Amino acid sequence: MQQLIDELSRRKKQAIAVFVDAIMLPVALWSAFALRLGEVNPEVAEFWPAFVVCVCVAIPVFGRLGLYRQVVRYMGNHAMTAVVTGCLLAALAVAVVPFMLQLKGFPRSVPIIFWMLALLYVSGTRFAVREYFQRRNRAHVREAVIIYGAGSKGVELARLLMQQDEYQPIAFLDQSKKLQKSSIDGIYVYPPKALGQLLKESQVRQVFVAVSQDARSRREVIDFLSDFSVRVRLIPDISELVSGQRTLANVRDVGIEDLLGRNEVEAMPHLLQQSVGTKTVLVTGAGGSIGSELCRQILRQKPSLLVLLDQSEYGLYQIHRELEGIAETEGLSAPLVTVLGSVTDIALLDRTFARYKVDTVYHAAAYKHVSLVENNIIQGLKNNTFGTLYCAQAAIDAGVQQFILISTDKAVRTTSIMGASKRLAEMILQALQEEDEKTQFSMVRFGNVLGSSGSVVPLFTEQIEAGGPVTVTHPEVTRYFMSIPEAAQLVIQAASMAQGGDVFLLDMGEPVKIVELANRMIRLKGFSVKDESNPEGEIEVKYTGLKPGEKLHEELLLSGDVIGTEHRKIMRAEEHFLPWPELRGALNTLEQACDTFDYEAVKTFIERLVEGADLEEQLGGLSARPNVVAIRSEVGPETPESAV
Repeated sequence: MQQLIDELSRRKKQAIAVFVDAIMLPVALWSAFALRLGEVNPEVAEFWPAFVVCVCVAIPVFGRLGLYRQVVRYMGNHAMTAVVTGCLLAALAVAVVPFMLQLKGFPRSVPIIFWMLALLYVSGTRFAVREYFQRRNRAHVREAVIIYGAGSKGVELARLLMQQDEYQPIAFLDQSKKLQKSSIDGIYVYPPKALGQLLKESQVRQVFVAVSQDARSRREVIDFLSDFSVRVRLIPDISELVSGQRTLANVRDVGIEDLLGRNEVEAMPHLLQQSVGTKTVLVTGAGGSIGSELCRQILRQKPSLLVLLDQSEYGLYQIHRELEGIAETEGLSAPLVTVLGSVTDIALLDRTFARYKVDTVYHAAAYKHVSLVENNIIQGLKNNTFGTLYCAQAAIDAGVQQFILISTDKAVRTTSIMGASKRLAEMILQALQEEDEKTQFSMVRFGNVLGSSGSVVPLFTEQIEAGGPVTVTHPEVTRYFMSIPEAAQLVIQAASMAQGGDVFLLDMGEPVKIVELANRMIRLKGFSVKDESNPEGEIEVKYTGLKPGEKLHEELLLSGDVIGTEHRKIMRAEEHFLPWPELRGALNTLEQACDTFDYEAVKTFIERLVEGADLEEQLGGLSARPNVVAIRSEVGPETPESAV
């Protein structure tokens, strides 16, 4: 029987509901006469106009109030309001009929009894049906959901959901006034402002967003929905769902890229091609988050050879296997070479650059976690600063045409060793450019990328799924964010505009307040935030304090002005650096200090070399406890990260 009912269209189900009400209302009036007169078979033939009127009044009122648009198995308070109102008006009409038609002997208490019985019969049938479905579906209940967007995408999604067994759409939300207050396939279209009331009246915990794929339009919808404790899900392209290329299993939660609402700028093909097309390209840190994405995009530009270098065996294996799959699927013929090793291995670098006659280098290998590098200062400097120096010198010796460093916003006015090590790496390339004209050095500086191993977003997701608390370092901390594919694409294009010694800055958009990001992620997962204003909330945001080396706000520019480039998302800056003879001597001393774990000398030289660096908190007390730190850096487990 349930299968037969499920196969009925919405129109047929609505017709059945009207038919049942058209029977229940006269039965309720007949029962009212029987109770009032105390007879099992009362004589009511002469009062037939009252029976007609009760049906003719109640059913249009039910329809007007949306009773027949309600899915019975998910019926809530709104349906009961419609039943009460319709039955009350029908009872008033029944009370008026005897006076208008001069029906003698009509009991005056019958309309009151009729109203109570009509409530019982009309609502009772619905609750009986709801209970039937709930009992039958204990093992598999179709979850009620709301669809935001009543356009073609939303309608297609609703039809698809109704054909399957997992979700039941009970309402549309749409900003279009032309669509509001209409019914599409039996599903009523509400204005977005009605969402709060709908959530109170139903058991809905999820809203599916079926709007334009435009990032900013989607962000506006998400901004609105983030005020409610309802799980927001984004659907794949409808055409892919309908064709079966993707399924509802591909429906995903809101990610930070959706919250940012950034529309990625169309790439300029000539800028993508210029530095990598038909050339031998080497990517250091090829197994890391940025390095691996650089490899994917470079491969599609058809280099003559792509060399992957990384010290992580697993990371190198993974990206090599993935690139082979991409090449086979997309018909790309660029050969791939894997080199397992560290950028601090000078002999390996010299051999690799010379053997493969490298034209372009993208140097993405670095330790990037601030707190990890603070606990492993010497290794951080050796890998990030001196690894860059060794790579640059090998590039000069091999006659490499271009060398592009992947830098970070943490290099600006840094309070961390990681940031200082990256700023030193920038200064090395700037100084070397003054000494060598054959190799063109440049660096691209940007902030956090989404989905990297150190991103806060996966941590928040994990904490929310575990029931909290969600940990934030400080209530005022902000960060810039950009997607990995967008960052890699802009890096490649920036390299094509390099003139030598360039410091490129990527347009990161507006900084994001991390605590607001945490709160929105909690609500968009369908939970409420527990705080002073809502002590009964489900997930708490807990402040842990800034870690050593962390700043409240990151910057992209140290000093001076920026100028635009051919690409509107890429800017060029001019920044101060030391001449190579002076810098080379300081680096020699710094390298000796690293070899002997002389932390006081490390502090002195870094603060002298790096403009704006303030490492007092990180290094000021190390000389008083050298043994502890030395043991931690020398013997403690090192967990290298292969890309910025």
